[in-house]
Amino acid sequence: MPRLGSAFLAAVLIAATAPGASAQESKSVSLAKQLVAALEAGKIDSIAAQDPGAADIFFAALYIQGSELLVVSAKYTAPQLLTDRLGKKEYRDTYIDLNSASVPASKVLIQDSLGDGLRPKVGDNQPFDIYEDGGKRTMFDGNWKNQKMSEQDYMKIFSAADDRYTQILTALLAQVRKTS
Repeated sequence: MPRLGSAFLAAVLIAATAPGASAQESKSVSLAKQLVAALEAGKIDSIAAQDPGAADIFFAALYIQGSELLVVSAKYTAPQLLTDRLGKKEYRDTYIDLNSASVPASKVLIQDSLGDGLRPKVGDNQPFDIYEDGGKRTMFDGNWKNQKMSEQDYMKIFSAADDRYTQILTALLAQVRKTS
């Protein structure tokens, strides 16, 4: 009987940790690492690109070496100004413009601590990633209760954030490869 109890307990523990375990590595991990490596190889700290699917949306990233990758996506009311900046390779200025003068409801800001892609949960005393979409901020620290949401809602936001980040990273990687 004690063996049966141990097996049952093990099964319950596995089921309880399954949502976290099934999260696996996010899609953005590989792309973020590639972008950071390309920025370091090119000895640049910023890159920007136009959204291939929308002429008035732009992406930009600022890399703080060894610390974090800050990424912004937003609609810009005067797209020609940013298109001109991109032509002049004024990537840092594009990042600043998107962060400060973009259409607020369209703005997505990602703080990828360590520049290693988004992760839904981190260990104790580890830096966590932050995703902000249209002014709503989510901290991917694994503590959804403190953010007044269910684990399911938290993981839904994480999945959407990872998809969006993957799209942005893909465009930024293409841009950095064009400039190399």
